[in-house]
Amino acid sequence: MWTLDRTYDTSAGQVRAGAAGDGPPLVLAHGWPWSSYSWHRVIPALADRFRVYWYDMPGFGRSQRDGPRPASLDVQGEVFAEMLDHLRLDAPRVVAHDFGGAVSLRAHLLHNRDFDRLVLMNVVAMRPWGSEFFAHVGRHIDAFTGLPPHIHAAVVDAYVRSALADPDAGPLPEDDITALKAPWLDETGQRAFYAQFAMADETYTAEVEPMFGALRCPAAVLWGADDPWIPLARGAALADRVGVTLQPLDGLGHLPQLEAPDRVAAHLISELT
Repeated sequence: MWTLDRTYDTSAGQVRAGAAGDGPPLVLAHGWPWSSYSWHRVIPALADRFRVYWYDMPGFGRSQRDGPRPASLDVQGEVFAEMLDHLRLDAPRVVAHDFGGAVSLRAHLLHNRDFDRLVLMNVVAMRPWGSEFFAHVGRHIDAFTGLPPHIHAAVVDAYVRSALADPDAGPLPEDDITALKAPWLDETGQRAFYAQFAMADETYTAEVEPMFGALRCPAAVLWGADDPWIPLARGAALADRVGVTLQPLDGLGHLPQLEAPDRVAAHLISELT
């Protein structure tokens, strides 16, 4: 059901998008280093209840990766607001993952976009953020940008697998791993991959952290309890700041929607209806 058959012009370049289902509008916001493909296993269940919209953020997936503006979190928040305008959505439900959390929160709190409900799942939203590897690459960008393609491919593969609760158990089909890696493996993708490390700036979450208690919609915080990138304690702190009870997803890592799609879809439908 996941496709990218629509194209929109945004201030950060062309964006590829898709939609499915019928019902109240629901927007899915992916994170780093993912794309809207990361939702493909839960889209069918969600589309039974909602009109589901998704897009690859500028700099990611099949959207333009060399656009006129940097693909940083502040720009992504503006583009999220632009996409709601393109889709003519006044107050959709929103589910956000990874830095899609900061993106959707910035659109809501800084760009005055209303949501009907907001579900935050293993999100980048509070400082400090980023895995140890993310921080390491950020300190040594020059050493990584010139890697030979085969070594870069190995880095991307290891990084994607490191998001899982148990990478040795192989919970994802290899087709999923391949699709998650693919946008980063050509020359443009390699530049875009390391550019994200260079653009990481905790200012983009610091600007909205003090406002988390003033969300203008019901919210929920779900968290893969065994997330190796962003620990459960960070989810608990976010839930406390938002004023809700954290809902841990036992046995899952940083990609709950791919690791246990049926369980996660059921949680999302419960929170969104």
